[in-house]
Amino acid sequence: MRREIGVAVIGTGFMGKAHALAYRAVPNAFPESLIPRMVAVADVSEAGARQAAEQFGFERATNDWRSLLEDRDIQVVSITTPCSLHREMALAAIAAGKHVHCEKPIAPCASDAHDMMKAAESANVVTQVGYNYIKNPLLKLAREMIASGELGDITSFRGIHAEDYMADPEIPYSWRVDPQNGAGALAEIGNHIVGMSRFLLGPITHVNAQLETVNKSRPVSPGSPERRKVKVDDIARLMVTFDRGCLGSIEANWTATGRKMQLEFEIYGTKGALCFSQERLNELRYFKAGGDVRTSGFTRIEAGPAHRPYENFTMAGGHQLGFNDLKTIEMTEFIAAIEHGTPTFPDFREAWEIQRIVDAAIRSSAEARRVSL
Repeated sequence: MRREIGVAVIGTGFMGKAHALAYRAVPNAFPESLIPRMVAVADVSEAGARQAAEQFGFERATNDWRSLLEDRDIQVVSITTPCSLHREMALAAIAAGKHVHCEKPIAPCASDAHDMMKAAESANVVTQVGYNYIKNPLLKLAREMIASGELGDITSFRGIHAEDYMADPEIPYSWRVDPQNGAGALAEIGNHIVGMSRFLLGPITHVNAQLETVNKSRPVSPGSPERRKVKVDDIARLMVTFDRGCLGSIEANWTATGRKMQLEFEIYGTKGALCFSQERLNELRYFKAGGDVRTSGFTRIEAGPAHRPYENFTMAGGHQLGFNDLKTIEMTEFIAAIEHGTPTFPDFREAWEIQRIVDAAIRSSAEARRVSL
């Protein structure tokens, strides 16, 4: 009989549903894993919690997230609420001895993230933060190629995460643009490309940033003539220095008209280059310098069974992984770390490091200067 691990999810929005789908998929895609037992789901709306419980097979639903912490059947708590609630919920779950998965950004500021990290490490609980895009087998391959020297000395990084879901100036004011949740586009989606750059190339030591608010006010409610001033960024542009010595540029933009998931990077080295786009997440493009100039150019590396754990989802190359598959890989690795006592990544410490870069970028833009980390 396969053993179970009790799971609770706080929040039933987009990411709450993604967590539930992933936990449900784990035992089928990874038969060696503990089976997530869907114990409870919490939401500010009791009706919303009940609907999620019915849809995803949770044993119970509640509008009181604190009641989850008293339940001995729950070993794991997934936090998928707005960022301003993360610190309180995570600290309470850690104090109750629960392992914690928290969506990004981990906190509105680095000091809150630091408190969460120190509490988790002191309590010796396993933590994970939702940077699911780096769970792509092809990004793990890219990291290995860089580390092995196949690209030579890295000379440049260019990264962007652009979407258009906040492009319309008539989208009402909400928690997304509330400063109590931290930065705007930089925190919400810039976190991903900042974290991805660290995953691939290592620490960032300096930041020179410019943050811009495109939609300077929004209606207080749908169709309302009353508007509220927006104080967070719609676009963030960062020039960064990596500890390894190379420079890079990073952009976050949630007003990029027409873009749905332009999470992309280009990495150039003395021996080659790599290019990737999340819009074509089953492809990695590789250029090897020094070949025949008549046939030179980028080669497409297509995801397949050679790139583990691709084969856990499909046995044939070209059949494609998707967003929810990456989330399933993420949850499987999290559960394995709990079961075997092995390190997990990215944990609260890595999320704190990423938040330090976000905070440095905010400070750099406000003070019009280069900031050292």
